[in-house]
Amino acid sequence: MSLIQHIFFNNDINSFTAAIRLVISLIAGGLIGLEREGRRQPAGLRTHILISVGSTLLMLLSIYLPQNFFDMKNGDPGRIAAQVVSGIGFLGAGAILKLGNNVKGLTTAASIWVAAGIGLAIGAGFFIPSFIALAIILFTLILLDVVEKKLFPPERIKIINLYFNGSSVDTKKIRKILIAHGLNIQSIDVIQEIQKELVQVNLLVRIPITININQLYKEIRALTNIYKIKMDEKF
Repeated sequence: MSLIQHIFFNNDINSFTAAIRLVISLIAGGLIGLEREGRRQPAGLRTHILISVGSTLLMLLSIYLPQNFFDMKNGDPGRIAAQVVSGIGFLGAGAILKLGNNVKGLTTAASIWVAAGIGLAIGAGFFIPSFIALAIILFTLILLDVVEKKLFPPERIKIINLYFNGSSVDTKKIRKILIAHGLNIQSIDVIQEIQKELVQVNLLVRIPITININQLYKEIRALTNIYKIKMDEKF
């Protein structure tokens, strides 16, 4: 049996086979982790390597025990692996952050989960599907990210408060300005203080991150009788 055949087609777990699979797992987890690290995500290079290598080690152990201990010949190699799949969900949940109505970290949580899956597959000697899965994951994280941002620009949910002197406000003109800049208006509330002749307009909007905020402010400031503009994150 050649070295290549011994590495990729040998089902017996020994020190050499285990070492090769752990190194392959390190590379696979590292490639995913590099992409996440480049985007400054909470789970980056080291986290994905540890998850992938740890999953591979546990799968190797699952296979090794029934092969080498007589009283465990009927052992199920999938039992430890099943615990990895369920347990990794708690780690992935730690990467998810909720900032108001904006949720961050879902993609990173998914990459943690799939890195564990690739680690288990490599540990089981399931190399070709592992490499295909790795290629699909990198394609999704790198190339599809560019396509997604072009087709569906990311948005943030904000509250815009506009303050006017006077007894009336032209909300149609406000809508026109916001829509022209690509803002998706969720709701408009108008609060009128009759005695002070002041009007406050509260808008809940979705704002694309590509917006020219200075130009938007400039056009809003041109509205009649406006004296204050306030924009806050929606919490």
